[in-house]
Amino acid sequence: MEYKLKTPFTREDLKDLKPGDNVYITGYMYTARDAAHKRLVELIEQGKELPIDIKGTCIYYVGPTPAKEGQALGSAGPTTSYRMDAYSPQLLDLGLMGMVGKGKRGPEVVEKIVEHGAVYMAAIGGAAALISKAIKTAEIVAYEDLGAEAIRKIYVEDFPATVIIDSKGNNLYEIGREEYLKCTQQK
Repeated sequence: MEYKLKTPFTREDLKDLKPGDNVYITGYMYTARDAAHKRLVELIEQGKELPIDIKGTCIYYVGPTPAKEGQALGSAGPTTSYRMDAYSPQLLDLGLMGMVGKGKRGPEVVEKIVEHGAVYMAAIGGAAALISKAIKTAEIVAYEDLGAEAIRKIYVEDFPATVIIDSKGNNLYEIGREEYLKCTQQK
């Protein structure tokens, strides 16, 4: 199925999504990769306030290229998500509701997704130039010294993604593999 989602997300917004559903996100999201995540979690461990409002937000794991004239960002393809696995549980505990990247997630992240009713989505690798067209504005809001890995607040319109892990922990990578194996065994 296809869904139109608006940020910030709530549990109610995400509860009916299933693995394999295509979503089009409109609203504000943040960009962040592992270096920025590490800094955010260090702040949490120190009991300090985060530089972004994490409640209900969605983080896109991306290190975009510089923007060309007329663009908000350059190419913006997804980064491998497991790099954020050491940090995502703490952010989910603070209200993070959506993550977009590519690849598998660890069991601790899946457990927190279920606990908080969040979702993990994938953007299409290799379509970085097309994805950047959905990004209408971009502003660095933290960690400018990280360059491409700085945290950016982006406004997106119909940002395309596919649900990989739904709020109940159903995982497209596992479901898809099982279905493929069933098909090959029936032949």
